[in-house]
Amino acid sequence: VQLQASGGGLVQAGGSLRLSCATSGRANGRAFRDFAVGWFRRAPGKEREFVGAIARGGGVTSYADSVKGRFTVSRDNDKKELYLQMNSLKPEDAAVYYCAADVNAIYYNTPRTEREYDYWGQGTLVTVSS
Repeated sequence: VQLQASGGGLVQAGGSLRLSCATSGRANGRAFRDFAVGWFRRAPGKEREFVGAIARGGGVTSYADSVKGRFTVSRDNDKKELYLQMNSLKPEDAAVYYCAADVNAIYYNTPRTEREYDYWGQGTLVTVSS
């Protein structure tokens, strides 16, 4: 399974940005629609942290408290893509954002830890100016 994140860039505080993650490939006979997928980020000098995730089914999502109400995770199973809509961006949101796939996820599960994910994209940089 390959993941390619894109859409990062420079934005002013209070602005919006939409990240995309294109995927390809199968794992264990499963395709994208069978995966739980999520976003993480790593700010300079900090460890990578969970941002948000969306389950295989039911449109179930989960978010870190720091982004709840501002960020939205969505997916398009036909396009095999994952998205992160980021609104009301703050300087502390600046980081490299990574998309990831959990190919063994239970239907409604939204994994929140790195060890639950099997495949990762290369990251896309988001810079927020104050």
